[in-house]
Amino acid sequence: MYFFISQLSSSDILLTTDIVPNMFHDLRTNGGTITFIGCITQFYFFGTTEAFECLLLTVMSYDRYVAICNPLRYTSIITSDYCVKLVTMCWLSSIFISFIDTISTSMLTFCGPNIMDHFFCDLMPLEQMACSDTYIVHIVIYIQSIPLVLIPTIVIIDCYINIGATILKIPSKFGRQKAFSTCSSHLTVVSIFYWTMFGVYMFPTKAQSSIISKIVSLLYTVFPPLINPIIYSLRNKDIRKALQEVIFKYKLNKLR
Repeated sequence: MYFFISQLSSSDILLTTDIVPNMFHDLRTNGGTITFIGCITQFYFFGTTEAFECLLLTVMSYDRYVAICNPLRYTSIITSDYCVKLVTMCWLSSIFISFIDTISTSMLTFCGPNIMDHFFCDLMPLEQMACSDTYIVHIVIYIQSIPLVLIPTIVIIDCYINIGATILKIPSKFGRQKAFSTCSSHLTVVSIFYWTMFGVYMFPTKAQSSIISKIVSLLYTVFPPLINPIIYSLRNKDIRKALQEVIFKYKLNKLR
């Protein structure tokens, strides 16, 4: 679990590094400019991290499924080598999928004025600026939604249905609470990430204003990296205990 959390943290750091510095610069200067290569590069890294998080959250749901439903076989199934292989597959798949998406988007024709009413180079603003047909881009997005959205959603729902059924079979109330607490953090992150992403890409509304679009985009680009450390760290007893020990040692050294 901690190995998967470290990979999630790496993805969050890459995502915020890709978006937030340029966003702060635009806010400070009341708008800014970016080259076409810079925009496409930002879009590529954004797509890679988002695709990776989709796949990683699915792998983490499987990890929780094995931990709850097959606890005695957990160490034999979720081995270190198996974890590395799963994460490597997630990274390679997300890099390839984002590359295809970026190539298809970069082939669009932009006639101008190339003014983007957004805080980063996202798919929707790029499509709105394009003066060529975006049919191919839509086809690519719909095809990519199968391995990135549809299959992960089915796997996550199936895992949690089995987890819920197993938890309900536990006789003691304390045992049920302990079992649920091991997957509540992941379920919270999945809910925040997927529902906001569905709102932007899967069910976009034509009447949706640019302000609403930017607010929703913030929910799945900036908010998850901000809230993930809080959800996964402060709710973990071991991490809270380690943090308390560090604070205690700091205060003790300060008194000396």
